[in-house]
Amino acid sequence: MKLRALFMAAVMAMTAPAFADTNAGDPPKETETRPVPDPVMFESRHTGTFGRQKMTYTVEAGDTQITNEDGKPAASLFTISYIKEDAGSDRPVTFVFNGGPGSASVWLHMGLLGPKRVVVASDADEDDGAAPYRMVDNPLSILDQTDLVFIDPVGTGFSQAIGEGEDKDYWNEAGDKSSIAEVMRIWITKHKRWNAPKYLIGESFGTTRAAYLANELTVGDVDIALNGIVLISQALDYEGSTSAHDNVYSYVTYLPSMAAAAQYHGRAGQGVPQAEFLAEARAFARDEYGPALWKGERLSPEERTYIRDRLAYFTGLDPEYIETSNLRILMHRFQKELLRDKGVALGRLDGRYLGDEADDAAEGPEDDVSSYAVSSAYSALMNQYLAADLGVEMDRPYMVSSPDAGEQWDFRDAPEGEYWEPHYVNAGRQLTTAMRHNTALKVMVASGYFDLICPFFDAEITFARYGIPQDQVAMTYYQGGHMMYLNDGALKALAADIRSFYAGKLEDQRPD
Repeated sequence: MKLRALFMAAVMAMTAPAFADTNAGDPPKETETRPVPDPVMFESRHTGTFGRQKMTYTVEAGDTQITNEDGKPAASLFTISYIKEDAGSDRPVTFVFNGGPGSASVWLHMGLLGPKRVVVASDADEDDGAAPYRMVDNPLSILDQTDLVFIDPVGTGFSQAIGEGEDKDYWNEAGDKSSIAEVMRIWITKHKRWNAPKYLIGESFGTTRAAYLANELTVGDVDIALNGIVLISQALDYEGSTSAHDNVYSYVTYLPSMAAAAQYHGRAGQGVPQAEFLAEARAFARDEYGPALWKGERLSPEERTYIRDRLAYFTGLDPEYIETSNLRILMHRFQKELLRDKGVALGRLDGRYLGDEADDAAEGPEDDVSSYAVSSAYSALMNQYLAADLGVEMDRPYMVSSPDAGEQWDFRDAPEGEYWEPHYVNAGRQLTTAMRHNTALKVMVASGYFDLICPFFDAEITFARYGIPQDQVAMTYYQGGHMMYLNDGALKALAADIRSFYAGKLEDQRPD
């Protein structure tokens, strides 16, 4: 899943060694050549009703092989394409991927956009248990508006390095964006869609990927202009989505999300409309809390008491605990502390979920309940759908999530062997370049109020910076978490907003 990998990404970006490879002068080791299997493609024909429009579509599930600089096979990326029957050359096409890094596209595929949808508890009040799980038709899919191509990056799904390729070649920004860009180029060439509107939809680290991919498509060797990008639970600037000691910026960006979760669980903001309470939290975080943190130990006793009490008001935490925390509340501590008296911890991907853990005295949760409460259902039904509905037969497992890709991802943004100073991952400027080179490119940013890993306030701050053209951005909000579509109401709202975005009618929902 996206899971803890996004957090690990930021941590790894900060802690990687800031020196050149000491073995740079050693002779290169001989690369082990992997087998080059024949590419497979499974085709099937289906009907469904989407957006109240009944249609027939073809599914192409199979490999796209790409080559290295020497023209030899190096990787095979598995994609699942939904193509409307008799689609013309100008029918829109959307390329979809999740994040992690190390996650297959199963979440957006089976949770929001595909013709079938996994059903889990909408109110986050129970986990997915054991099989049998439930999969239903998804009339909310946008397949009536656009063809859909779900891409699994190398190491996820059935995608793998082959021939002279190695996983590490693609577990970095350069390899990742070049491989996905090549898959897109091959797809639109094969299906004769060069003159069709083109979109990207990414989630979590997939939004980081979408930003640097958009830049690559704009300034790279092959110019593929995009019409739109949908960023779900954006993560362009990791400084604002990494809750860690001494990252002062993150205390500000996370505070409104803590307030949303505290209000949801009845520990703060009772009797106050959500919009009003969160507007108040934003203003406090930006105008008072941030400046107070910068003053640090120079705060007067009166100022300190005021900030402490306001933090207690918004977070629902005990003032004494906040004082002991030196006015700085790390998110993993908040997850455990808010409802410690009930012996439960909040989910990270979705603060609505509650996990009953054995160690009630721990500093933070032992795992993310909002991940393990749904992952078994998604894994089982994705595999069932591939085999039973799409007729896919493979000799290797479908990797829903690759721990290796997440843990071994190289976040360097300098060539191997060059000096590199560790810093937070940031794709903001790359998106800016793409949007300023292509003024027709529109961006939709979808945020969940209870997302405790990619906070909605960080999205607002990020998109107000980096020179991003404001008239090309529409921001939307939902009563859910990182995967807001797990909630039925948020699912319908998000699907409707994406439809409006494709129709060019989506309005920006950012508060004044």
